[in-house]
Amino acid sequence: MSVFQVEYAQKAVENSGTAVGIRGKDGVVFGVEKLVTSKLYEVGANRRLFNIDKHIGAACAGLLADSRQIIDTAREEAANYRYNYGSPIPLKHLTDRVSMYAHAYTLYSSVRPFGVSLILGSYDEADGAQMYMTDPSGGYHGCAIGKAKQAAKTEIEKLKMRDVSITDLVKEVAKIIYIVHDEVKDKNFELELSWVGEITGGKHEAVPADVFAEAEKYAKEALEESDDSDEEDL
Repeated sequence: MSVFQVEYAQKAVENSGTAVGIRGKDGVVFGVEKLVTSKLYEVGANRRLFNIDKHIGAACAGLLADSRQIIDTAREEAANYRYNYGSPIPLKHLTDRVSMYAHAYTLYSSVRPFGVSLILGSYDEADGAQMYMTDPSGGYHGCAIGKAKQAAKTEIEKLKMRDVSITDLVKEVAKIIYIVHDEVKDKNFELELSWVGEITGGKHEAVPADVFAEAEKYAKEALEESDDSDEEDL
């Protein structure tokens, strides 16, 4: 396997829209900047937020076709675990299985690495909120992938995530996506938000329309305030 192929796969992730995951005291919130590169796209198509199992959600950055392959593998692992053991798959176990599958595609010249990164999050009463990213770095309270990951990480570090409920975090995630979006290079984008936590009964779901609208309004107002302050500094 060429080192360049691994670098190309990483570049595919870095050139993708930003995806953010934040773990709060009672759940996990996902936010995705889905870039709209053509006016012909149908609203809601090519989603980058997925259900793996009832209690596990995922956000992806990178090649969408590769994402679906990894997601299908993750769903199969979750279904097999539930069939064999009669209980939902622990997120740590699923992340290990998915990571090993993705890693196998970096070992042989007959296949290429997957150009995708995933943020996986879950919630249950026993273990509470959990979140992982598909790299060797382990569990996270907050992480970001995609082209603006560094800027998003800077914004995430400003939050006291462990003490914040996901009803408040969803606003912060929306704000981060709006702040890091590059209006010059990528004019149009569609915001996606989902969550899993105590408020959803441990199920990964899309954020309700009223909560989404409130979060998007909060994000746009925060962006306007940020732009105004930048103008004052000038």
